Amino acid sequence: DCRQYTNKSCEECLKNVTCLWCASSGRCVEYPVRRVLPPADLCELRSARWGVCWVNFEALIIAMSVVGGTILIMLGVCCCCCCCKKKSKKQVSEGPDKDEERAAREREKRRVRQEERRAEMKSRHDEIRRKYGTV
Repeated sequence: DCRQYTNKSCEECLKNVTCLWCASSGRCVEYPVRRVLPPADLCELRSARWGVCWVNFEALIIAMSVVGGTILIMLGVCCCCCCCKKKSKKQVSEGPDKDEERAAREREKRRVRQEERRAEMKSRHDEIRRKYGTV
């Protein structure tokens, strides 16, 4: 029974892992295992000690929130970095193919224009030969 350690020391109370020490009232009570955090009517968070006497629940919640938030931010940054790296690799691998296609289209356009010019020049030359009778 944890109540037997009331008005004694925190260390004596917390030797039993089922006990919760309330520093403001000096009471040792059973830890409410059905709830994660002790209710305010049992003991305030800043006065509640469990496991060790030098850490209160308020500091523990803040510390765990900071650590959890940091881990989540790091995971988010890692995911973003991985996605960006994959995207840049994909663009690099697609890039030459698109460039090659563009260059091939331009070569084909130039070839068609050159053939049109050749045909035009041939028809002009044929016309000049007919005009001067050198055909």
